[in-house]
Amino acid sequence: MKQRVLLPLGGLAAAGLLSSALVTPAHASGDVAAKPLASQTLAWEIAAFWYGEDKANLIGATPYDVETKVVAKHVSTGGPSADTKPGIVPAIGDEKKSTARSKNVNLPKTTGKVFFIGADREPHWCTATSVQSNYRNLVATAGHCVYDTESNSATLDKWVFIPGYYQAKTPWGIYVGKQAYTHYDYDVYEDGDRDYAFVTVYNGVLPDNSGAEVSESEYRKYPRTRALRKPEVRVYETRTEALANKGKGTIEEVVDTGHVVAHGTPGSSDWLGVTRGEYLRLTGGAEEQIAGKVERTDTKLAADDPAVKDRTLPYASSDGKKYYWAKEIKPAEGETPAEYEYYVSEFCATYDLDYKVTRYFVRTFTDVGRLGDNVGGQGLAYNQKIGKPVHVFGYPSGSHPDGDYAYTGKTLKWSYGKTFAASAKEIKGEELLGVKSSFTGEGSIGSSWLLNYNNGRRLGYLNGVTIGLADTDKNNRIDTSVSPYFDGELYGVYKAAANLWSGSIVPKY
Repeated sequence: MKQRVLLPLGGLAAAGLLSSALVTPAHASGDVAAKPLASQTLAWEIAAFWYGEDKANLIGATPYDVETKVVAKHVSTGGPSADTKPGIVPAIGDEKKSTARSKNVNLPKTTGKVFFIGADREPHWCTATSVQSNYRNLVATAGHCVYDTESNSATLDKWVFIPGYYQAKTPWGIYVGKQAYTHYDYDVYEDGDRDYAFVTVYNGVLPDNSGAEVSESEYRKYPRTRALRKPEVRVYETRTEALANKGKGTIEEVVDTGHVVAHGTPGSSDWLGVTRGEYLRLTGGAEEQIAGKVERTDTKLAADDPAVKDRTLPYASSDGKKYYWAKEIKPAEGETPAEYEYYVSEFCATYDLDYKVTRYFVRTFTDVGRLGDNVGGQGLAYNQKIGKPVHVFGYPSGSHPDGDYAYTGKTLKWSYGKTFAASAKEIKGEELLGVKSSFTGEGSIGSSWLLNYNNGRRLGYLNGVTIGLADTDKNNRIDTSVSPYFDGELYGVYKAAANLWSGSIVPKY
């Protein structure tokens, strides 16, 4: 994998205005490629994956680094230009009061990180943002933060969005991706001019404290994955202790073969007398462990010897505890009275009876509602004239080419500048926008470009997503970010994604 640095870039500046009219551009339905990310049940497991093991997968994730220098199969022609009239989709504010606080004060609550498993089967992340939609459940990011360009066949695995992410904190929950929408040309040709994606997400979830204890029958209903369910097994020496710690679990009587002794009772009612045959079965035939040997002229007693089988001790129960009592049995054929008495005295062994308690715990979540209700959603602007200033919000990471470690990727940052026309053949991009920005590293991929950003409302109009970085003056310092031009075809992809309902992933049993 290589850093996504694009060279060369070219462009010019222009000016333009937003249009308040909603315009539905002409576009073919075949322009939209929709792919499912997770069913409701799978989404529940995905949330558990990222929350599990003390959020180790979140903490260990690294910025997504993908190969960009590939042989071009198809590129769009011409420079960035509007294909219909300019249009906008209004933003939605945070209309639901929340006590959650983000470290990113005065920065948009809509921005966060998307986490997923890359082609290398390791956890990675990009930047993304919440966008207005009919069901308030939509996320926008770069196409290669959703579509697996390494395998060229599928979406990235275990995809989630976490708005306001900061050092493994999830102030408004985790939102698991339900379905991804990309442009057909990116899905098939990896066309950089269409390197954008919109993802519908399920309602957010936050974990309950330490999970919940359920009965064995309810436990069996949960998907069989360690991230979601885990039994707890403990062994107690007395039934009283076992009952005190049973909870909703089950109790099973087990023999502690490590404490089997020959003849005699240590004094606890949890020690049971057994016959020689039962003793041999419990100890796996370790006859030499028995204290004493049978004095017989023919052979030693074996586990299947009729004399053993006929001398099983009957079972009796009293006060919920097990007891074994000696049984009057005549001597076996050919057995002398002395041999019989020796058998009864030496081979009525005892063993320690323990109580295994199995309790069943499952990972449970609280549904915190829709993404847009919790953090709001940016508006959308398309077919805008080039040259307007935009705020860029993202999680830049890593160093400049000269080695200067500029950003950690841990906190949300912003930059500001005017857009200009750009191109980058390395990613098959001929209809791109550029903006001056010092954002470094793959973590800034997916950063939102917002027109008319209102610092009070923390809202504006999404008009670009970062798909690559460039050092345009060749001084080994990143100075430019690039994005696809948002035109009518992008609006068509957005419209398809904005009308998909998602709902909750919390199961109801």
